[in-house]
Amino acid sequence: MMNKFLLTLFLIVFPIYAHAQILDKIALYGDAKYNGDWQNFEYTNPDAPKGGRVVLPAYGTFDNFNPFIFKGIAATQVVDITLDSLAFTPADDVTVAYPLLAKSFELTKDYVGFFLDERAKFSDGSPVLAEDVIFSFNSLIEKGAPLYKVYYADVDRVEKVGERHVRFWFKPESNNKELPLIISQMKIYSAKDWEGKDFSKPILKAPLGSGPYILESFSPNKYLIFKRNPNYWAKDIPARRGFYNFDEIRYDYYQDTTVTLQALFAGNIDMREEYIAKIWVTGYDNELVKNGSIIKENIHHNNTARLQNFGYNLRRPKFADKRVREAIDWAFNYEWAKENLFYNQYERLYSYFTNSGMEAKGLPTGKELEILNQYRDELPESIFTQAPSNPVYKDIQSSRENLRYAVKLLKEAGYDFVDGKMTNLKTGERLEIEILSNSANGSSFTRVMLPFISNLAKIGIRAEFRNLEVNVFKNRLDNFEFDMAIITFPISQLPGNEQKEFWGSQAADIKGSYNLLGIKNSVIDKLLDQLVKAQNKEEYVAHIKALDRVLLNGHYMIMQWYSPHQRVAYRNRFGHKKTDLNVGFQPDTWWIDEGK
Repeated sequence: MMNKFLLTLFLIVFPIYAHAQILDKIALYGDAKYNGDWQNFEYTNPDAPKGGRVVLPAYGTFDNFNPFIFKGIAATQVVDITLDSLAFTPADDVTVAYPLLAKSFELTKDYVGFFLDERAKFSDGSPVLAEDVIFSFNSLIEKGAPLYKVYYADVDRVEKVGERHVRFWFKPESNNKELPLIISQMKIYSAKDWEGKDFSKPILKAPLGSGPYILESFSPNKYLIFKRNPNYWAKDIPARRGFYNFDEIRYDYYQDTTVTLQALFAGNIDMREEYIAKIWVTGYDNELVKNGSIIKENIHHNNTARLQNFGYNLRRPKFADKRVREAIDWAFNYEWAKENLFYNQYERLYSYFTNSGMEAKGLPTGKELEILNQYRDELPESIFTQAPSNPVYKDIQSSRENLRYAVKLLKEAGYDFVDGKMTNLKTGERLEIEILSNSANGSSFTRVMLPFISNLAKIGIRAEFRNLEVNVFKNRLDNFEFDMAIITFPISQLPGNEQKEFWGSQAADIKGSYNLLGIKNSVIDKLLDQLVKAQNKEEYVAHIKALDRVLLNGHYMIMQWYSPHQRVAYRNRFGHKKTDLNVGFQPDTWWIDEGK
């Protein structure tokens, strides 16, 4: 029998970890949709023909092929379709990661491991190995944008176990249930390809990838041309059947979304999403549409709505008081815009997680209330007594009442009219606001802004709307040099670690972070920490709702609008699978229909 001293020594030198489960998928909560001998995802056509060419629009500019760094404006398509990730999460089962570069997984409370597929190779024929995974991870956290240090903060270290076996060890007590899924989505670079190059600097040489396409040619700010790799190693695995059916994909760059409508009619591009309701309703009165040469289609989706907003820069002293931020919100007449500009095509965002099924509604109850009660002494009583809602403009009378209420809030915050201008009575500073947009969407926003600016003028606030070039706009936001800006946060269907980067105090002072608003709130920080540690779906949803409620109560932004479907127009030469899964527009699964 081993004596106590030797047993203690054994445990120190050879720590005992939980026995690893070898898994064919990573399921965050409950069962996976695809089990057993599944062959393809339900929303794809595994028999889709391969071939042909598609031309798609892209917007803005690019001077870089690395979207993971702070500098430059990246052409994200290069990474999207030339690099594979360790696993793939389908649109109809967003809490599960299925094999891609990794053929199987191991999972304990201490680490997640990946067994790389022996068939996995880069486009030059070299194998994808553990060193490539380790290089990709280290590059992200050491030289990538600030987001990634936050995103992977609970990873303690990464270990090469074998040539095709790598483990990510978790920090003690991290208890981050989402972390294995997050790591599985990491794009993998070739370590050898990056020898002699600086990952932290913009680069216009396509990286060596293991994905379905190879970048064949490009012209900065003009176009990208990709050719399908005929030797793509994963073309027959279940997670790739029915995807990537075009032999060639070309992206042509445009500075304005409206220009691409005429490009579609002229045959210069093959399909486009429509982002402007008025154009969708009135701009397609065209013979090509009438005779069926161009198809208009509303494609329903189950995506959490993109969080489009007028965002405040809380670093500006004038926005320090929540009542000032709320007062400005009361001057925005969304109902007028919906009826007169949006042709009733949009719905108002009402949550940071609109269309997710996890929105804070009514008064807090159940598990959500239990969570919020932990911080009752740190939260305003309105969290518990007032249901979150947007101001509503019903008629002329309500318009007057809304603006009177806005003035009341401003007076409570220490402002009043001085010579007709809303003025801080303590500092003598007039309340003036510059609202920024970028050239890709600025022209369409001008119509929305004019009545908003007019309402602000009625309550003594001078507002100026400025539409900037994309790179200038990005630079202003990266360096927090703005009052308010039209900002969009891409909210995941499974919100998790990235929320710390959006709303966490730690990211608020890091230039280039996604906490553009500068939110610093200790309760929000605690909710974010608890969110990623939620051990079951009920607990997870309750934390999302609690986080949503506290964010909404802070009036950090003015909510804009979203569409419950994607509006897509395309030349009548494509096929795509019709499904009631509401997975939205999935162009990677479309194909050329020879019958058309």
